[in-house]
Amino acid sequence: MSISNIFSTIFFIPILNVLLLLNKLFVLIRLPGAFGFAIIGLTMIVRGLFHPFFKSQMETARKMNELKPHLDKLSEKHKGDQKKLQQEQLKLYQEAGINPASGCLFLIIQIPIFFALYQVLYEPFKHGSLAAAVTVINKMVYFPFLKLATIDPWFFGLNLALAPNKSGQWFYLLVPLITGVLQYFQAASMMPPGTPNQRQSSKEDSLHKKEAKKNDSEDFQKAMNTQMKFLFPLMIGWFSYTLPVGLSLYWNIFSIFSILQYRQSKTPNSKLQITNKSQISNSK
Repeated sequence: MSISNIFSTIFFIPILNVLLLLNKLFVLIRLPGAFGFAIIGLTMIVRGLFHPFFKSQMETARKMNELKPHLDKLSEKHKGDQKKLQQEQLKLYQEAGINPASGCLFLIIQIPIFFALYQVLYEPFKHGSLAAAVTVINKMVYFPFLKLATIDPWFFGLNLALAPNKSGQWFYLLVPLITGVLQYFQAASMMPPGTPNQRQSSKEDSLHKKEAKKNDSEDFQKAMNTQMKFLFPLMIGWFSYTLPVGLSLYWNIFSIFSILQYRQSKTPNSKLQITNKSQISNSK
């Protein structure tokens, strides 16, 4: 079995069937724009499934942000000994209960799901005609009652199967604009805020900055933050301009939930506890 077949079996086809099930339920209750609401429902389900991973990632990010002044002191103290610096940083992470790799794990878990979601939402609209899309989709349903007779692509006056650049109507251009703006706020909400510890030690940090040059990792992080905050929203906005509106609906609902969850996670509910501060106090 090829990799693409494995991917389809594990991710694409199950997610497609969930989307069809939601669409069927909304059609049965005669909800206008059933397919659009099915996309929203699928987005909420996926977001809910990822919530434990997301919560863990944000908790790690909050702790890392509070730990930054201590890490800066260690970097200054052991700037000539990378091995010793890594050892002391690892001790600090362990004492604070932080696993720096957890954020990467969260991203890795998301990758196949997001690819499957993209394929699920693009599949009904990529064939140029809804009749062709229905034929393809009906070959992948688990149960006969999920088979489609047709797809109603209209959702609040927008054709979910139509790309804004092919619509010929000005109000479709609002879709990529809204998508880009939401992506910007999502990226901005992901930027860590200044912590009280950082504000209290701002004078001490400024002295360190005057004595030492900016290291390459800080410059790289700033460049990445700039790209996430400005270039990524522009890129997603362009995609939503050239791809069917159904995909933009998914992006926008996902962004709204992300913004709300990021803001909620930034509300401090506990202070980071470090019981053994010997390696920090020695750096003064």
